Amino acid sequence: MTALIQAHELFFVRAGLDPDRVSRIVTDSLAGADDGELYLEYRQSESVVLDDGQIKSASFDSGQGFGLRSVSGEAQGYAHASELSEEAIKRAGETVKAVRSGHSGVVQGGPAPTNRSLYTDLNPLGLVPFEQKVKLLAEIDAYARAKDARVKQASVSILGSWQAIYILRPDGVRAADIRPLVRLNVSVVLAQGDRMETGSYGFGGRVTYDGMIHPDDWRHGVEQALREADVNLGSIPAPAGEMPVVLGPGWPGVMLHEAVGHGLEGDFNRKGTSTFSGRVGQQVASKGVTVVDDGTIADLRGSISIDDEGTPSNRTVLIEDGILVGYMQDRLNARLMGVDATGNGRRQSYAHSPIPRMTNTFMLAGDKDPNEIIASVKKGIYAVNFGGGSVDITSGKFVFGASEAYLIEDGKVGPAVKGATLIGNGPDAMSNVSMIGNDLRLDSGVGTCGKDGQGVPVGVGQPTLRIDGLTVGGTAV
Repeated sequence: MTALIQAHELFFVRAGLDPDRVSRIVTDSLAGADDGELYLEYRQSESVVLDDGQIKSASFDSGQGFGLRSVSGEAQGYAHASELSEEAIKRAGETVKAVRSGHSGVVQGGPAPTNRSLYTDLNPLGLVPFEQKVKLLAEIDAYARAKDARVKQASVSILGSWQAIYILRPDGVRAADIRPLVRLNVSVVLAQGDRMETGSYGFGGRVTYDGMIHPDDWRHGVEQALREADVNLGSIPAPAGEMPVVLGPGWPGVMLHEAVGHGLEGDFNRKGTSTFSGRVGQQVASKGVTVVDDGTIADLRGSISIDDEGTPSNRTVLIEDGILVGYMQDRLNARLMGVDATGNGRRQSYAHSPIPRMTNTFMLAGDKDPNEIIASVKKGIYAVNFGGGSVDITSGKFVFGASEAYLIEDGKVGPAVKGATLIGNGPDAMSNVSMIGNDLRLDSGVGTCGKDGQGVPVGVGQPTLRIDGLTVGGTAV
């Protein structure tokens, strides 16, 4: 069953909406506007958390609703409600009519429909009984404690959701998507003497729970969390100063996501508030640096068959061999900038208007052996994993804390360091990339991106990189 048929059954047959009457309401409500759509959503979600051998929380939620948007110029009218009825949609239509362009009444053409699906349409929540999920979490907790007697605390959680969306445009174009999403997290605290350190690992994607309940999968997650905590137990204070930094593959791509990716979203560049504004065709990174946003990779957390405006997702090249070639676009900003939408119009829920957002954003591999990159550094930092970070879009300045990092001395990886903070500027950092590894890796499926109060699932990735001249904030004197 295609997503369009399944969503039609959910929203029009079961909910009792008449598709023809709803279509007429949408057409009337958006007459004279430049663009707009009716967005219908149904979502189920669950979370089970086991903390120190006891179920700390367990929740199951379901909700539905719609959002009706009218776009005129750069102004938007948006109304939403949790009630799925023709009357509620009519009321929303009267509200958004306040935003009219007074133009010819020809609404911007909708995206070409597609039947492509990048992931299963099965609902993961009901495929595994609740009792089995609780048993799984307890088994993971017991395995962690048996694996290392120093485990002081352990927390394990499983999260899942199933979302159905249906988009109806005034020109009659209709699109739908069915989106599963699951994730498992493991966090441990190891105690040794008077010192305690934390390690964590998570994985997931747009799949069912099948890949989590198999011991080979979750045991790897436990062992990675234990390894990180064990490494940090032996860490020394991080040095401070300007030095070369080698970033490991995979999750460290979150720095690329924050420090560069957000600056390449269409709204910031149309408004001229990004450090990358007006720089298409210019050198913004070292030669060899190619950055893409790709929402078309099957089963990944950040992938979407269509975006939340109905545009099929794409593989969008943003930086090619160091040259800025384009931005990520939703329909509104693409129209105002005179370019094509790239399938990056995303929203957290029916209560939010779509904005340009990343999907899976990563740097392509180079030709250097990772060991060669490390060997090239006389003294520096090797950052393998990151915790929190922040970036200023206008200036490109960023600050990131490394949750797992090591000292590099004379080309060899030395002791782990604690308290390493990487400070820099996105464009400058990209221009100081001097070596790119051949080991591109995507993250394990844990990313959530926040922007304008909205959170959406994303993916990040990169190969091993050497960046020269980064400022490291440390604690060593």
